[in-house]
Amino acid sequence: MKKNPQQYDGMGGGMGPGGPGGARGRFNQFINIRTFRSLKNTAFRFYWGAALCQMASMNMQMVARSYLIYDVYDSEAILGYMALCNAGPMIFLSLYGGVIADRLPKKFVMIAGQLVSAVVSLAIAFVLMSGYINADNPGSWWVLAVAAFFQGTVMGLMMPARQAMVPEIVGQEQLLNALSLNTVGMSGMRFIAPAVGGFLIFAFDYAAVYFTMTGIYLLAVFLTTFLPSVRTTRIVNLQRNSALADIREGFRYLRHQKDIIFILVFTLIAVLLSMPYMILMPVFAKDILQVGASGYGVLMSVSGIGAIIGAVTLASLPNKKRGLLLLISSLVIGCSLASFAFSTSWPLSLGLMVIVGLGTTGRMTLGNTLIQYYVEDEYRGRVMSIYMMEFGLTSFSAFIAAQVSETIGVQWVIGGLAMVLAFISLLALLFVGRIRRLD
Repeated sequence: MKKNPQQYDGMGGGMGPGGPGGARGRFNQFINIRTFRSLKNTAFRFYWGAALCQMASMNMQMVARSYLIYDVYDSEAILGYMALCNAGPMIFLSLYGGVIADRLPKKFVMIAGQLVSAVVSLAIAFVLMSGYINADNPGSWWVLAVAAFFQGTVMGLMMPARQAMVPEIVGQEQLLNALSLNTVGMSGMRFIAPAVGGFLIFAFDYAAVYFTMTGIYLLAVFLTTFLPSVRTTRIVNLQRNSALADIREGFRYLRHQKDIIFILVFTLIAVLLSMPYMILMPVFAKDILQVGASGYGVLMSVSGIGAIIGAVTLASLPNKKRGLLLLISSLVIGCSLASFAFSTSWPLSLGLMVIVGLGTTGRMTLGNTLIQYYVEDEYRGRVMSIYMMEFGLTSFSAFIAAQVSETIGVQWVIGGLAMVLAFISLLALLFVGRIRRLD
């Protein structure tokens, strides 16, 4: 077992003991529960708060941008093009993001990325206020495409650093707990933020969503400033090589890590087959279930309920049978998403989205945890950059799915992909013992 990295407790340690009847005492009792033990770490609390802000903005944008495009242009194809604009830089720049994560203090990488995101959101808000984007100006969607490109660039360069920072803060043995709590927060934002975004659209306009996102990104910047700046000798030594040399070195390391390769391949397959539904959800909301923008927000939010249940459960579990749980989670996604794709019942669709959220949380959290648990510290950022390419692949697969949906319909595309995922997950569960036996 590798030696745990140094665990940071923010600005000199966690909260001290308080009186049993005071607020601090109640907080200490809360974080002493096994499920929430990573929150004892002051630095992780700041990290967690900044992550909540970023995920809130991203989920609000998902509702606003997707529904705006389909509402104004009424085209699955443009939804797909938007996904492609987001996917390209994420796929091609993630590897460089991994090098950046292994070379530079991750705190400053995160601050820079959040600042750029705030500027992009503010620019889109002003464009929307100007009235430039409308159905009478069919080419106006290029503005949103450019913004999607910049957001994809930020994600590709920043997210490996964000993910690789967690073990530096909490250590290896609390990694599953910390990542699960991170997923709890992300899932909470999936529950709250889309509904807030839908309300802002209904009560005000799309620009109100982007102004709100700008403020939340700036709050994330403020919280990130309290994180420790980690710069080890290993990071300094990496700067002697070129970025391409570091990337090649990372692939050479990965070539001999069969467990990590199996996890990466399986999770990437699961992403390609399951995640296009998120980009195409406006089609289900508007045309199939006929619930409009507010219903779209509710659909995205209820998936967060299942995600929270799954994440809290994972945070409470010991470090056992995590590979088996990863495979089961993917099987759950495939079965529930296939059922959702062909549902025309609003209550049934809501229930199925809860199960989809449950499975998605398991896949994301367990895949992330297993990779970070088995990777050597020196290569963590670069290996995580390959894992984080799944965000770009999500958009790329959504682009293809959107084009095919124009011909055979969105239900058959999403349902068919989900059925393939369920079949592959079952085969892996039965025959791929290397993943199944991982703890």
